[in-house]
Amino acid sequence: MHILLADNHPLVLWAFQTLLEEIRPGVAVRTVCTPAELREAMAHGGGCGLVLLDLQLGAPGEGYALLAELRMNHPDVSVVVTSATDHSPDVIQSIDLGACGYLPKRLSMAALADALRLILDGGIFVPPMSLPDAMPAHAVSAHAAGTRPGDTAPYQTLPSFETLGLTPRQADVLSLLLQGKPNKEIARRLGLSVETVKDHVQAVLRALGVNSRTQAVLAVSQLGAKRHVPAAVTPLR
Repeated sequence: MHILLADNHPLVLWAFQTLLEEIRPGVAVRTVCTPAELREAMAHGGGCGLVLLDLQLGAPGEGYALLAELRMNHPDVSVVVTSATDHSPDVIQSIDLGACGYLPKRLSMAALADALRLILDGGIFVPPMSLPDAMPAHAVSAHAAGTRPGDTAPYQTLPSFETLGLTPRQADVLSLLLQGKPNKEIARRLGLSVETVKDHVQAVLRALGVNSRTQAVLAVSQLGAKRHVPAAVTPLR
């Protein structure tokens, strides 16, 4: 798999590239420093499976526009946002725009390596945060919440993924939903009508006890489940 790193800080690019090459020997990593270089790389980047996009790339606020552009023009490519901040509104907006993860640069190298391993294995990583009030709170162990004993991160979460009672088709829909795919793309991939996909999405949201796709991604990230829920879908390689 090819990975594209987009960041305007050479030291950050070097750190991410070094970690990725250690975690996944043989992976092809390309780096770009500007929005123009990013667009050019994507236009000629056949085989790119993952983009790590700096939210501060380009002009102020341009990172969100680049994220939306990537999701629209390259729906088969997973995008993980990297950022100097871990503010909840930034995380939520990134997930809302289709990112399948959010990596704060303030993480230690060990924590960053763990997060990248999780992402490469098909998991979702978001920093500890309080979920929207619309989501139900459930007691959860520190391990299930993705925290270490003694951490005080105000996590809310859901029961285990296995208890959600999703049908195989709903699990298929969830796996694509977690990759940021729109209903039309999910319908195309699964050979379903858009209306049927909408029904499945609503069933998945009810099972998770959430009201939106963004809340679903955040909830599943705390379950420790993977973006690629069905066995038929393979992790990022």
